[in-house]
Amino acid sequence: MADITLRDVVKRVALLNLGYFGVEFAVALSIGSVSLFADSVDFLEDTSVNLLILMALGWSAINRARVGMALAAILLIPGLATVWTGWQKFMTPIAPEPLPLSLAGLGALAINLSCAMMLVRFREHGGSLTRAAFLSARNDAFANIAIIAAGLVTAFLWNTAWPDLIVGIAIAAMNADAAREVWIAARGEHGAAA
Repeated sequence: MADITLRDVVKRVALLNLGYFGVEFAVALSIGSVSLFADSVDFLEDTSVNLLILMALGWSAINRARVGMALAAILLIPGLATVWTGWQKFMTPIAPEPLPLSLAGLGALAINLSCAMMLVRFREHGGSLTRAAFLSARNDAFANIAIIAAGLVTAFLWNTAWPDLIVGIAIAAMNADAAREVWIAARGEHGAAA
């Protein structure tokens, strides 16, 4: 079997992210979940990140660094959307259905772990671009575990909107930290290439 290239992996990761965006977004809307909304928007953002990476792979180091800086800004978009959704949920705190919340989180975890495992061997190749893709998949897997936990807490311990809301805001904070890491790496690459 031929070696899988970074380009092949990035294509697969983009397609997986796009596919699960649709699933998770539909579930988020149907049960009114902030955490699933945040995660579904993150799947769409991950699709965009991976498509940008795919386009930029053959570019010069300085242009890849510029795309890395743009990706850092893109990583902030799901956080802003989540803050808005969280505010709306705070104003009408209705608990989402715990079973669909946990099951959608479990499906997202499977997708993100698959993506992270595909990207792990490339995380140090291609600079800030592949680092952005790997960090995004890794962070998303942690977020999915928290979504599953929020569903379980809502089902068995605390039937309120708070577990979902807390996890949604935590996902936004994790995306902001990933954006910071990618920005720092891209600035370093830009300085080295200039």
